[in-house]
Amino acid sequence: MARKSSSAAALPELPVVQVAPEATQGGSRESRLSALAARVAQCQRCQELASTRTQTVFGVGSPNAKVMFIGEAPGADEDATGEPFVGRAGQLLTKIIVACGWTREEIYICNILRCRPPGNRAPSLVEARHCREYLDGQIAIIQPEYIVCWGTTAAQNLLGSEETIGKMRGRFFSHGKAKVLCTYHPSYLLRNPEAKKPVWEDMKLLLADMGLTPPTP
Repeated sequence: MARKSSSAAALPELPVVQVAPEATQGGSRESRLSALAARVAQCQRCQELASTRTQTVFGVGSPNAKVMFIGEAPGADEDATGEPFVGRAGQLLTKIIVACGWTREEIYICNILRCRPPGNRAPSLVEARHCREYLDGQIAIIQPEYIVCWGTTAAQNLLGSEETIGKMRGRFFSHGKAKVLCTYHPSYLLRNPEAKKPVWEDMKLLLADMGLTPPTP
């Protein structure tokens, strides 16, 4: 791996991303997701995360979802329940989902990481790389038409970008066969309520591209 200079700090040696066998084997989407989730539950790749987690947080929703939501990492509430986006940010996300005319059961929700980082810190590059096989496996099994990245960490990790979320939002990217939309994380909206308007603009952009209109309040 190239180094910036001899005096620069050494870059982390990132593990090679593998292909989840569950993503390519036969069987229903439900069974393949269950098999992948079972392997995730035994994962010890990130020793710090594995030793401090209560449980892994794999993902929830429809295996046949057209839309996949990807967040950053589980927090304390998610670590306790084993389900992504169930804390205050998750409650706000649910309101956004309902405003779009959906239910949580109709979409698929997961994170860049499947374990809670201690202190709810941001995932490291190595941790995200360790978990990438599982994320790619979920995407390959579900085959969503659209992916929404909630927050900078999700957007940058999925797309391999260094752009800020403010520059990435408001337009579509591609990841495989899916169209990708990036917007602010619900936890950011809790701290900055004025950002709710641009997020709703992003959701209307998504719905319009899908040929849908949000229900009348």
